[in-house]
Order: sequence, then C-alpha cells, then structure tokens
Amino acid sequence: MKRRHFISLSALGASSIVGFSLPACQNQTISETKKLNQEDFNTFAFNEKSITELQEMMKSDQLNSEELVIAYLERVEKIDKNGPTTNSIIEINSDALAIARTLDKERKAGKLRGPIHGIPILLKDNIDTADKMMTTAGSLAMEGNFAAKDAFIVEQLRKSGAIILGKTNLSEWANFRSTRSSSGWSGRGGQTHNPYVIDRSPCGSSSGSAVAVAANMCVVALGTETDGSIVCPSGHNGVVGIKPSLGLVSRSGIIPIAHSQDTAGPIARSVQDAAILLTVICGKDTNDSISLHEKNSGINYAENLSKEALKGARIGVVRELFGFHAEVDKIMEQAIEDLKHTGAILVDVELENIHQYANEEFEVLLYEFKHDLNNYLNNCKFPIVKSLEDIIHFNEQYKHLEMPWFEQEIMEMANLKGDLTETKYLEALAKCKELSGKKGINASIEKYRIDALIAPTNGPAWNIDLVNGDHYGGGSSAPAAVSGYPNITVPAGFIHSLPIGISFFAEAFSEQKLIQYAYAYEQATKHRKSPEFYSSIMQ
Repeated sequence: MKRRHFISLSALGASSIVGFSLPACQNQTISETKKLNQEDFNTFAFNEKSITELQEMMKSDQLNSEELVIAYLERVEKIDKNGPTTNSIIEINSDALAIARTLDKERKAGKLRGPIHGIPILLKDNIDTADKMMTTAGSLAMEGNFAAKDAFIVEQLRKSGAIILGKTNLSEWANFRSTRSSSGWSGRGGQTHNPYVIDRSPCGSSSGSAVAVAANMCVVALGTETDGSIVCPSGHNGVVGIKPSLGLVSRSGIIPIAHSQDTAGPIARSVQDAAILLTVICGKDTNDSISLHEKNSGINYAENLSKEALKGARIGVVRELFGFHAEVDKIMEQAIEDLKHTGAILVDVELENIHQYANEEFEVLLYEFKHDLNNYLNNCKFPIVKSLEDIIHFNEQYKHLEMPWFEQEIMEMANLKGDLTETKYLEALAKCKELSGKKGINASIEKYRIDALIAPTNGPAWNIDLVNGDHYGGGSSAPAAVSGYPNITVPAGFIHSLPIGISFFAEAFSEQKLIQYAYAYEQATKHRKSPEFYSSIMQ
C-alpha cells in the first residue's frame, strides 16, 4: 500500500512505499556496512544544532525561520522518504512555511513570543492540532479526524512561537492493540526504522518522534507515555526523553490510553533543549483538572543548569533492574563511576514492591482505555468511529490493511471491561498507586536517604520482526510510569552502534532536580552522537 494515500506532504509532495528498507549485503562488518552509504548524511548544515544555537543564528541575521523550515523539509525528504527511509514522519504541515514567514516578520518587528520562537517541532500523531493535519494515532479508522481545537500543549507551543512541522508515526494506538505488535508500526504510517541501524526497532510508542530528533529532521519533538513510550524510544535512538509527573502537563486533546498514567513529554538531543520544551508545554488547563495541581507553578526547567549539580547528591542504584544484558550492565557500571567523578554518592538500593503490581497495571489500563478512548471519540467531531467497539469492527472489515501482521487482542480484552465504578478496577488502581509510589519509590527514597534513582533505560534495539513482534529485552520504565512520577533518560553509551540510555527518576514533581542531575551527567560524559544509518549489523 502506498503511503501517498494517507500522507499529505505539502509542496514537497513525494511518496514512498510502506515497509521499504535498505538491502543488506552478507558477511560485512559494521565498518564495511557504513561504506554502503553513498554520502555522509551528517553533513546537514543544522546537524546537532540546539535551540540556543539556532536562536543565536536568527538573532544575528545568519538565518531565519523560513530558511530553517525549508532545510528541515528537505532533510525529511532526503532521509525519511528517499534515503535510509527511517519512515518516521506521517504527515507534513502544509502551513509550516507560511507560519515561519509570519514569525520572521514578528522577529524583525522586535516581537519574540518565547524561547522557541521560529523553531520547527514535530508532534506524535495522537496529539490534536486544529489545522490541516489529521490526528489518527496511526489508525486508518481515524483518517479524516481533523481536530476542532488544539490540544492544550499545542496551544502553549503556538503561543511560544513554535512551528508545528508535522506529525510523527507511532506504534498504532500507542502500542495498546496487540500482544505481539511491532513497535513503530501503524496501519496508516507503516514501519518506522531506527536511524542507527535501519533494520532495528525504534521502540515505541513515540517511535517517530525519537527517530526524527535523532536523525536531525527537527529540533525537538513531543511524544506521549503511558509506560515506556517516551523513555524507551529515546533510549533506543540515542536522545533525551522526559516523562513528566502526572499532572505537570495537560492531557486534554491527546488520544488516550489511561488517564492514571498518560502524559506528554519532550524528546530532544540535549537535556537543555528538553528542559526548554518542558517549560513551554507546562501550564494549568481548566479542561484537565489534574494539571491544576499547586506544584504546577511555571518553573523554568532550563534555567541555571549546572555541571556541578550532582556534587553531594545521593543516587540510588536499582540493581534489580539490571541483569538482562551483560553489556548493558557494563555501561551502567561505567555510568556509576562517571557519576562518582561528578561528586555524586552512589548507594545500592532495593526498590520496594517493584514486582508486585504488573498484573494490576494491565488491568487498570484495560479499563481506562475503553473508558477514556470512548470519551475522546464522543467528544470529537469525527463521524466514522465513535467507540472502541467501532474501531474493532473497522479493523476486522479492513483486516488486510490494519491487521496484516498482528491482531487486536488487547483492544478486544479492553472492550469486555465494565465501567470505572467496578471494584476490580478500583482495587487494582489503588494497589498500583500505593505499591509503586508511597510504598515503592517514596519508600526507597526515605529508607536510603537518596535524592534520585538510576537504572538502565533499555537494552540494545532488537531486529524488526513483523511476524513475531517485538523482542523486548529489559528496561526500567514501570515504577515511574505506574506511580505517575518523573523519569528522564540520557544517552549512556553504545553496544555495537546501538544506543543505550540511563534513566533518572524520583518522587512526584521532582523534575527540577532530575533535570539538573541529567544535565550534569550528560555534560560529564557526552555520549550523544549522530546516527550513521547503517543498514544492518552483520558478522
């Protein structure tokens, strides 16, 4: 199926074939594989440029937003569509250039809306935008869903002068459809690929957002997470991802999985850029009461970042979350030594009740998915599907397009659930929050007198396998995800050219100190490097 049937590419207008990947020659080493590239894709003029660097260039008239948007659109065409074919972007905003010109005029007139004025950003395709782009969660059942209103976080972006460049591909329905799905695959967008090694998984569900940032197809991007969907793709793609505390960022205008865990968050190439974006999207939204929390007080998370922030900090090492890959453990041991060199005090800890709520978490997600998705569909103007049951029927009717590789077992399980007054749901939710939060992260912080916890974000990316699904090795997202606490991943090293991340997490609304710790670690180690777009890793 050709992607041009489902993607608007504005003036650039090219299309490509779903699932296309580069051929891999046998018996080549990584260094030999690199020679397959006919050019160096990292010669891009704005490769690895930060928000601050780009703003300085625009301030000194070396660059304007229109030129920047054109450069990124050309980059998308070259990398995502016709080159290594990372397939990370599902739709381009046809108004991006016009918006850039308006913002350039404002800049010339001395009006700057905020720190991201004129900066191109990509959004995961489950975030509503009231423009010419659809919001589909990657599903063909949602084609034609043009939101009547921007999501609150999109309103915040526009007020600050961001240019919404487009929407990114994702694991369809944020990876809450099948028990053997392939991360980064959607019926609408096809399979997204890891830019470090093209035949490897990008993880998910914010696959396209992380890939696009890693491959320098935008400056920063937004993803969403229920459990792992920001930090895992960020870790797999060698970038920084912040999963905020539940309530720090409004959930209104985002296609949901579960209100007790869902949040949007930034993905960037640096901690500073991620912190800038987090500061912009935070805010109290009357359409989402949880965002009215008193601790959501407009902190500037990018302010006064210090390389010395870890000095004297007590960091808990959660070794229970190690052990799934020997090479990952080696990277973590080096990270521990690096943290010690920054002045941190490292303490081995046990994370209380860590394995005691997995079944309950899934139960909660099933109940809330049915309730929350039905509520979203009933409150948008989209006329074709109005319930989870409608989507299940659509997928059956168009099985050759929506279920060529895997089914919808999770959707079917969710559709059998009752409402949110049922005792089974309420007990599971209470157990999840208590064991992951008060008797989990909080208990360990108090017991060991620590400031934050660390663990490996991910193992090396597995080969994409549409037949069998993901081959997930291990990670550490669940405690922070289930409790609703913040989690930040930073590049920590590589295994055979595949990025590995380290996660920093702590109690609710501790973003400010976690960002400081992540920044100090990042600056001390500087593991981030651009992808080389290898086609494969071979013997």
